Amino acid sequence: MNKRVYGILGISSIMANWNADFSGFPKTISDGTVFGSDKALKYPMKRMWDDEGEKVLYIKSLKVSEDKKKEKKTLVPRSLKERYEQLFDIEDLKNCNDTEEVIKNIFTAIDVKNFGATFAEAGNNISITGAVQIGQGFNKYEGSVAEEQQILSPFRDGTKDKKGNKNDESEEAKSSTLGSKIVSNEAHYFYPFSINPLAYKGYVEMGVTKGYTEEDYLKFKRTSLVAATSYATNAKIGCENELGVFVVTKPNTYLPNLSEYVVFEKEEDKNLITLGFGDLLRELKDNIESVEIYYNPYTTKISGNIEGAKKYNIFTQKEV
Repeated sequence: MNKRVYGILGISSIMANWNADFSGFPKTISDGTVFGSDKALKYPMKRMWDDEGEKVLYIKSLKVSEDKKKEKKTLVPRSLKERYEQLFDIEDLKNCNDTEEVIKNIFTAIDVKNFGATFAEAGNNISITGAVQIGQGFNKYEGSVAEEQQILSPFRDGTKDKKGNKNDESEEAKSSTLGSKIVSNEAHYFYPFSINPLAYKGYVEMGVTKGYTEEDYLKFKRTSLVAATSYATNAKIGCENELGVFVVTKPNTYLPNLSEYVVFEKEEDKNLITLGFGDLLRELKDNIESVEIYYNPYTTKISGNIEGAKKYNIFTQKEV
């Protein structure tokens, strides 16, 4: 692929929790601004690829582990070494002394081909900078607040107290336990991303990969527009893809994070997303090959005079 791509991926979260911290509340920086990490966006993409039968290396997978001393079997996550052996049908990575073969294998994993990898296992020390780089997604909706809901469990607490006695006789144990679910009333995250196919130039020269191809880009593009919508867990059922901007440029063109130019506002009938980088693209129009904007036309209007931009329905992929 002989071009660069810059863009924005927008995620809406309505009564959902797109990316929680360890306290369960939506992630924030020190000034209280809500954001989502790049990992939160990559995970549903990797999960979608995995469901479709693509090779995905960096994703949680489980195995049954047997504790012979306790005569007990438990479910535990695989290590990176074990995941590699499972994915590439290798008995023991320690017996593989060919690092070039390992690099060839991991480049066939679609998540590595896009996002890169750090692989330090069984004598291999491999670091691959991904062709696709995704930044942090900041919430641009000022009215976003966290809501904590109390949830009643159908079960009582059957654990033991500190003295080892069952809690069956306490008043609390005779009642169902309480839990909580934390969501944002509404949040709109905007992630910047860039794609540089030349990131793999050295590996192409080594002969371990054909590089980042047009097919790789199209797979990333398709998945990035639908993965959040498709990933409907309990916390994410309310999170949807609402914006995708793809600016294709010549290889020697360099753009800043386009998400910095996004303004989100709520109007009476629809949301308004203003894309404020039209002047910048006009200044570089000789180096801009195409601009595509995918959005949800049922809930959102797009503002910003971007010359030559084509607009598409993010769900139907048809031109608006």
